[in-house]
Formats: sequence, C-alpha cells, structure tokens
Amino acid sequence: MSIGKVDLNLLKVFDAVFEERNLVLAGRRLHLSQSAVSHALSRLREVVGDELFVRTGRGMVPTGGALRMAPALRDALRRIEATLDVAPFSARGSQRQFVIAANDHVTAVLVAPLARKLQRTAPGVDLVIRPSTRLDLAEQIDLGRIDLAIGIFSQVPPRMSARTLLSQGEAILMRKDHPAARGRLTLTAFAHHPLVTISVGGQEEGAVDGFILERGLARQSEMFDRGALREALDAQGVQPRVRVTVPHSLAIPALLRDSDMLSIVPASLARALTRGDTGLVMRQPPYPASQATTRAVWHSRHDHDAGHIWLRDTVAEVAGALGERRTAKA
Repeated sequence: MSIGKVDLNLLKVFDAVFEERNLVLAGRRLHLSQSAVSHALSRLREVVGDELFVRTGRGMVPTGGALRMAPALRDALRRIEATLDVAPFSARGSQRQFVIAANDHVTAVLVAPLARKLQRTAPGVDLVIRPSTRLDLAEQIDLGRIDLAIGIFSQVPPRMSARTLLSQGEAILMRKDHPAARGRLTLTAFAHHPLVTISVGGQEEGAVDGFILERGLARQSEMFDRGALREALDAQGVQPRVRVTVPHSLAIPALLRDSDMLSIVPASLARALTRGDTGLVMRQPPYPASQATTRAVWHSRHDHDAGHIWLRDTVAEVAGALGERRTAKA
C-alpha cells in the first residue's frame, strides 16, 4: 500500500477510537463530531480492508487486525509528535501531565518526595499515578497511556528502555512489644511466628518465581524473596507459615498491631512505616536475602523526548537522595 493513498488524519481517528472504544469520546478528543469520526473510520476500513471495530454493548471492540495495527501506529504517531516538538522543555513553565505506574509502596516512599520536588521546581507539571499491579501494564506502556512504570522488573522487552533507581534489601516488621523484638532477631525466633506477606498476583494470574510476565515485561508479584525464606527455614526443619497475604503494603501496620505476626517488606517501606510513633519496629532478616533493584521502565519512543528525559532524571535524582539517606543511617 502506498502511503500517498492514506490520509494520515485517519490514523489519528483510529488511535483515538482504539483508546476510547467510543465514537463520541474519540470525537471530543479530536474536536470532531460523531458522524465525522464514523465517516473517517469508514474511509480507513476501505483502505486497509478490515472492519477494524465492531459495535457492541460494551462499545467499539477492535478486531484482530486493529489489535495488530494499534501498537505500531501509536508508536509512529508519537514519534512524529516528538520530531515536531522541537521547542526546548522548561520544567518551571511546563503545563504537561505525566502518568506514572507504581504500587502503593513506591508511591509512599518515592512519588511523595517527587511530588514535593515538583511543587518547588515544576509547579505546573501534574502527576497521575496508576496502579502498576494492573495485569495490562505492558499494553498500557505500549499504547502510551503510561509514561513511566516504576517497580521491580526481572525482564524488559527490547521495545522498552529501563533505568536503575534504587537497590535495597528486606526488613522484618513487628509490633514494638512483640516477643521477637527483644534484641537481635534470631532465625529460631523468626521461625516460630506466622507471617503477613504482600503479593499482587499468584499462580492464577500466571506468576512464576514471584514475577508475572506480560508481553515481554516481567514485573514482581511478591514483595519478598520467597526462595531465600524457604531455604532459611528448611535449615530449621519448618515451612514458612503465611497467615495473611495482602495486595496493599499500607495494610501492614493494622495487621501487625496486637498480633504475633511478622512481616517481610522492602527496607525502604519498613523505614517509612516505623518513622514516628507507629507502634512498629524493624529488624534485619536473620537469613541472607537478595537485594531487589527498583527500575523505571518506559517505551523507547520516549528516549529523546526532552520532557520525558527531564522526568526520568528527576525521578532518578529523588531515588538517589533516598539511597543516600539510607546509607547515612546505616
């Protein structure tokens, strides 16, 4: 097919309908009437020889052909926009909105200081935080609905880029008057208490070895090193007793108070949850656990976007400051 036969405005209509799944909403986004959107879709259907969308009670459902076309077309449109956007990026004067995917732990320890920094240096920039635990995270990055995903990823596909933000170990949380809180936590004491753990997906969601793989992106599903835990307790002749599993880390304090349970959490979260008079204390794990690396992941089409580069640099700066404070306290 010759590109000269295609009105590129039709591709913008396709992109809007694919994202909104609704002709009226797509028209509002493009400042077009519903009939104009419908007419544009008809023209594009003739060009590509595919129905593209089927009207159902759930909106405009894309066909297989549309699903195959969408990622590449979205990528091409964003690259064109980035090429034409030659003006230098000014953080202080920008009114841009960025969408970041993060879990509640990352939001509490990293996004909160990031928001404070933006208030000082980029008052017009807005952040929208989406849950990184959603099962279509990779698709959301591909479609451009998420600018930056922050988390622990064991695998990043070639079409995406990544940057290391922070490496950290684990900590054990418990109430202040817990029997195991007296002095250094031993493996024997640890083995005799049930656990609260954080998991955002199990085998039913396709998790393997604590990670969920989607479209080439493997994201962490368990917020602790299960392999290290099992190996340590095997030496005691016991199996780990996980009494409660929760999807949200900020539920941990309520579960530990007035309880004999312990919780294995990322060290940065433990520090945040024991800051002030929270009734909780943290201890070092009585066994060797691996260091987890938190990374920022984005689609490679944003590699040279000046605003996106500024966002990544700012996030990395905030994460670096967190690491420096941790080292100073160690």
